[in-house]
Amino acid sequence: MSTVTKIAIVTGAGSGIGRASALALADIGFTVMLAGRRPDALTETAVMAKTGQTLIPFACDVSEPAGVEALFAATMQRFGRLDLLFNNAGSGAPALPLEDLPYSDWQRVIGVNLTGAFLCTQAAMRIMRDQTPQGGRIINNGSISAHVPRPRSVAYTASKHAITGLTKSTSLDGRDYGVLCGQIDIGNAETPLTERMTKGVLQADMTTAVEPLMPVEDAAAAVAYMASLGAASNVQFLTVTAAKMKFIARG
Repeated sequence: MSTVTKIAIVTGAGSGIGRASALALADIGFTVMLAGRRPDALTETAVMAKTGQTLIPFACDVSEPAGVEALFAATMQRFGRLDLLFNNAGSGAPALPLEDLPYSDWQRVIGVNLTGAFLCTQAAMRIMRDQTPQGGRIINNGSISAHVPRPRSVAYTASKHAITGLTKSTSLDGRDYGVLCGQIDIGNAETPLTERMTKGVLQADMTTAVEPLMPVEDAAAAVAYMASLGAASNVQFLTVTAAKMKFIARG
């Protein structure tokens, strides 16, 4: 009996959580479109595919409607359907006092983290609504900053709190089409972006402290678990953190 390959899009797939998650999805049978702004990094991810796996790089900026349109059009042209979207692309701003953050930094972070996720969700919803069989799954990377802020992180924190609203609205609006939506909130996965935490980062009491990290593969395994569920089940919210990080009673 032949099996039908499931098709996924992972944004921010050139490094970190996006790269690890794309590889984990390939391990459970997904063909993955790798989206990101850096073609070389996407190619590095693609060549990590094991024999029989397919990872396809596609360079685009998810904060730009034209780039998102091209990504989803290319996916449909090649495969004719979409089963999973992992909205993972993210950007941060310099750790400045709220009152000193330049508007350009605010706009950039919101553009990637929130507008990018919305544009990709909208494109995925249209495809999943109209395809046969109908439906699919969307997973949003919320971060534990969707729950609690770090000092001097207003743009990133605001964007991640907004992702929770996007997740809830997508779950509700996708219900009639069989489109499931869940959110994974990851704390301190070991990636190039979190390397600074091993040297000490600003805490809520304005001291500096080293923070523990967790293997990025554990975060990716959680994404793969959410993606592996059947159409009758959904993980609405999942939080996975380094075991000893200060998330509970973060301040």
